[in-house]
Amino acid sequence: MIQTTTLSTGVTLRCYHDTRFKQGRLSLHLLRPMCREEAAMNALIPAVLLRGTRHHPDMRAITRHLDDLYGATVADVVRRDGDYQAVGFVCGFTDDRFALPGDQILAPVVDFLRELLLEPLTEKGGFCEKFVIREKEARIEDIESVYDDKPLYAAHRLLEIMCPEDSFGIPRLGTAEQVAAITPAMLFDQYRTMLRTSPVEIFYVGSAQPEQAAALLRPIFDGFDRQPMTLPPQTPFRDAGHRRLRNEIDTAQSILTMSFVTPITNTCREHAAMRVLNSLFGAGMTSKLFMNVREKLSLCYSIGSEYYGSKGILTVQAGIDAKQETTVRTEILAQLEACRQGNITVPELHSAKTTLLSALQSVHDSPGSIENYYSAQARSGVSQSVAEYRAAVEAVTARDVAAAAATLQEHSAYFLKGVGQ
Repeated sequence: MIQTTTLSTGVTLRCYHDTRFKQGRLSLHLLRPMCREEAAMNALIPAVLLRGTRHHPDMRAITRHLDDLYGATVADVVRRDGDYQAVGFVCGFTDDRFALPGDQILAPVVDFLRELLLEPLTEKGGFCEKFVIREKEARIEDIESVYDDKPLYAAHRLLEIMCPEDSFGIPRLGTAEQVAAITPAMLFDQYRTMLRTSPVEIFYVGSAQPEQAAALLRPIFDGFDRQPMTLPPQTPFRDAGHRRLRNEIDTAQSILTMSFVTPITNTCREHAAMRVLNSLFGAGMTSKLFMNVREKLSLCYSIGSEYYGSKGILTVQAGIDAKQETTVRTEILAQLEACRQGNITVPELHSAKTTLLSALQSVHDSPGSIENYYSAQARSGVSQSVAEYRAAVEAVTARDVAAAAATLQEHSAYFLKGVGQ
């Protein structure tokens, strides 16, 4: 059960008390509206902060300090939740119950998290230039590496072309051009703006009582001059019209991506039915797309679907021969129509639900998966326990799946044609 505490204005702590694990988990996210002008800077800031602090001025010193804390780990994180960008840190550490007598781990981990966030190593009133330069180089490499993964690149391009007026089309890390334009001074100004105006979400998983965790974490922002914004509510997909785009590229196979939109989002009563539909339609090796388009008809090398519940977007991607484009597109729509018409067998429905239930069963298997599941729900404005989600999935009928399928409308497409095909 999650216990929620307001530590100060705009700072929320959520605790999951659990004594099963030897490891604890602590995350801190600064929340921002997903904004094209600042996304690249927001995403870069945690990486720069993690390069050095006033008391631990380089990564070697940070590593030594974490080693002294029983091998604790800290990583920078950049997450997208619907219209929000969440940036910050996630920490893994040995639970205090397994420390030597007289040693503490949670308290010094919290103190180091405070140090990372509030005491960066600076020069000339801003971030260290060498830190910014190195992290910019690494970030540009990360962004450009997507181009080498053609299925991932095609998935990104599809969302970009269908969402020109929606925040979901903004790259989570920004663009390489935006990163290249960042200076240490402008990045430090954005950092101070974020500290002052961003709502903060903290999530703790471990054996400490929520009151103890709150007492340790509350001083991080005590006395800090903050004027946190009120985040705008999450919004459904903002439609700017249907688009189709084709590109040729040097790749061994062509990639067809298609998108569909639905009014059903993760805050809707029908959300579980849409998740089951996605599983039955395309998200797995027992789905209609896999079993029919790939296995039975041999029209593609790979195929699958993905549902973005925060926006009500479902996408389909297939690796194909270019000459099969029209045939594959037609068969994808035919399988969706079969779902709409309720042509769903008992084994298909059972397999689709089992896939989802198995994933839910593993949520409580580790502190990391607990933090991932519940912190993402909190940032998305959803409040549903695993037990509640399981019950909702189990209650879904074939009629519910057909009704969910009936809400899907074809929207945009992106075709990446292999050169020479």
